[in-house]
Amino acid sequence: MSSSQPLRFKTLDQIDVAGRVVLVRLDLNVPMKDGVVTDATRIDRQAPTVRALAERGARVVVLSHFDRPKGRIVPSMSLKPVAAPLAAAIGRPVAFADDCIGEAASGVVAALGDGDVALLENLRFHAGEEKNEAGFADALAGLGQIFVSDAFSCAHRAHASTVGLAERLPTAAGLSMQAELEALGAALADPRRPVAAIVGGAKVSTKIDLLNNLVARVDAVIIGGGMANTFLHAQGIAVGKSLCEADLAETARAILARAEAAGCRVVLPVDAVVAREFKAGADSRTVEVTGVADDEMILDVGPKTVAEVEACIAGSKTLLWNGPFGAFEIEPFDAATVAVARAVEKLTRAGGLASIAGGGDTVAALAHAGVLDALTYVSTAGGAFLEFCEGKELPGVAALAR
Repeated sequence: MSSSQPLRFKTLDQIDVAGRVVLVRLDLNVPMKDGVVTDATRIDRQAPTVRALAERGARVVVLSHFDRPKGRIVPSMSLKPVAAPLAAAIGRPVAFADDCIGEAASGVVAALGDGDVALLENLRFHAGEEKNEAGFADALAGLGQIFVSDAFSCAHRAHASTVGLAERLPTAAGLSMQAELEALGAALADPRRPVAAIVGGAKVSTKIDLLNNLVARVDAVIIGGGMANTFLHAQGIAVGKSLCEADLAETARAILARAEAAGCRVVLPVDAVVAREFKAGADSRTVEVTGVADDEMILDVGPKTVAEVEACIAGSKTLLWNGPFGAFEIEPFDAATVAVARAVEKLTRAGGLASIAGGGDTVAALAHAGVLDALTYVSTAGGAFLEFCEGKELPGVAALAR
């Protein structure tokens, strides 16, 4: 299913789970140090699905991967330390099985009563997971009666636990998956217009597919971050020592031509904050983009650009945001990202703007600006979010719709 199509899938309220074993695919690949989870955000986001199923009398069996053991048992990549934070998040005990298939798994599953929850060991300890091997998928499916997919961040992978289970068991989307698909569907499949998209970040090379898809879909694309320098260079503007992919000038011009043909406005920086060195508190000045000296680098967009961006967003009903404007990790080069984030917060709170953001740097930038909870939806998925916005079919989402 591509992101241009309305999304169709079963939801939790459309399945009867009482007394049945429900296999739930979560993404519990959370930050951990010395065997202790250091950030439980992802667990907290997916906990409502587990809680809802348990409250309705399901026997809940949680499946997940952790890190990249590449089909081998790596003790430091065990999911066992995640059981306690998961239990805390759902408010009930979580049993743990030392394997995700075989007797260790089936024994723990058989001992579950209605409303009980178990977590099985790392799926990727078996090579069959990432290869979507029929035998491994059969072994997983044999543990349960219903499959609930709640790991959107893994939906761009055709693995046994994302696709294989959906082919073998009655399937529904979990609450987190449903929220993600509805938010992205509202931004891309059936948005309130006009639609604006902010595409920032360091490199054009990582966002070519995204830009090509968006300029054909949205009414305005705002280009920020280091990638904007490549577009300026492509138009004959000297960008000094700035990060710039000069070899992609032709690609940038092709994207601009495609946007013009589609009637999509492209907003590029008109002024910039420049410095001779990339460090906190470095001496900086604000110049027109045509005034960057040979020994200077662009590290943020300037106030005129911010005003233009804010005006564009204020005239929009839907905003999709992926990537920051400048080197937001270092002051004062976070100014534009923070200013735009606060403008988005204000418009969203006023009810005039549906704001959907995603991608690792974007989430970090919005958190830095203090507006993470103010947008309509912020996706914690990285690759899956990007591929959905690129218009690609996600195997795990397509499997849900079958």
